[in-house]
Amino acid sequence: MDIKIDFTNMMADAIGDEHGITDKEIKDVNDLASKSLIELQDERRKKGHPFMDLPYQDDLVDEIEKTADEISEGFENFVVLGIGGSALGNISLHNALNHPYYNMLGHEARNGRPKIFVMDNVDPDKFSGFLDVVDPKTTMFNVITKSGTTVETMSQFLIMSRILKNRIRKDYYKHFICTTDGKQGLMREITDREGFKSFIIPDGVGGRYSVLTPVGLVSASVSGININELLSGASSMDERCAFDDINDNPALMNALLQYISYKKRGKNVLIMMAYANALSGIVDWFCQLWSESLGKKDSISGETVNCGSTPVKAIGVTDQHSQLQLYMEGPFDKVITFLHVERFNKNIEIPKGTVDKLEYLGGHTLNDLMEAEMIGTQLALTENKRPNCTITLPEISESTIGQLIYMLEVQTAIVGKMYEINPFDQPGVEASKINSHALLGREGYEERRKEIESYRKAGSKHVV
Repeated sequence: MDIKIDFTNMMADAIGDEHGITDKEIKDVNDLASKSLIELQDERRKKGHPFMDLPYQDDLVDEIEKTADEISEGFENFVVLGIGGSALGNISLHNALNHPYYNMLGHEARNGRPKIFVMDNVDPDKFSGFLDVVDPKTTMFNVITKSGTTVETMSQFLIMSRILKNRIRKDYYKHFICTTDGKQGLMREITDREGFKSFIIPDGVGGRYSVLTPVGLVSASVSGININELLSGASSMDERCAFDDINDNPALMNALLQYISYKKRGKNVLIMMAYANALSGIVDWFCQLWSESLGKKDSISGETVNCGSTPVKAIGVTDQHSQLQLYMEGPFDKVITFLHVERFNKNIEIPKGTVDKLEYLGGHTLNDLMEAEMIGTQLALTENKRPNCTITLPEISESTIGQLIYMLEVQTAIVGKMYEINPFDQPGVEASKINSHALLGREGYEERRKEIESYRKAGSKHVV
């Protein structure tokens, strides 16, 4: 069961020449798109872009599943300590493929699997609340950081290691499993010294491309998700992404469409609107993927380009009642991608004949209502000349989620090539990290701290 893309409502035939894409434009950009894909594939063959080979990890799957079974036998809770790419992938898989109220299910209803928590922020009230409801003595903590210098993750690790050392002393190390670099970095040093179980983040795989590494696969397997099927779905999409014909390759086609929308039509806001709550985490993950990969100041030749469209999360039908007004009548700067599910796991019938003026609802299902709301929104946007396309999943399963993740990763990499920027670095994030390190008193950052303190003092006169 393959996912598919319908871009009818992005074309000039549907929404007019001013905002719609013409067949000629597709033809004109086709060579650039195909060239970008071929370049990506050539670099892959030369051992570049290892994220593209992640669907093929049979030996690792066996090891992860064995470890997951052992964790399930010994712990009531499994907690991911990570942020950004070390958290969003975990959340997306958990939300998509587990029960929507997974942690509220009883032990048997979870098939004996631990509750799953992802601590993706250092908000003190949230972390304190977590400590109120989870007993560290019955919890396995998965520390995810490649370098061991991610201050948010390491702060959480220091807190939990102190608590566990105080409560269970010498066996505290049994409560940590680390996902980090295989050879170097502070977290690797700590892991080897303390004797923590560990998994390796492959070299050359950035956080936002790491969901199909142990970064995302370990917690998924612990909760009972079939990671073999997840990777199988990704591998089937990899086969489709090998074609340099846009009519056979959904990642290539969507990359081309998004490129034209941004470069030729000025659509600098990309809405991803999921008509399934289960896909909410996927949208959050995609927003990081798109933002960090494509939001770049400089081209690969050193030219200042300040490129990148802004991704925005929306959930249907919820955001029809909040954001849709802006999409319908606001600036013509947006393109909407719908995530559509053909078959939900459950079917909920609306009862007949209880209220006269609501008789038309009787006999339908919530599934029918969701479908009608989505189609109605697509039509309304199209009639208002607002470009939109639809990615359809036959169902939400490990296979289709694997396909979707891999397609979006390859699509993003192709767009980066078309923009002539590097979609695999994130230099803009480093400035914030440096400032945080300076404010916290890290050695070597003294001069920057003085500059920050001077800046903050100078700005205080404009506070009302």
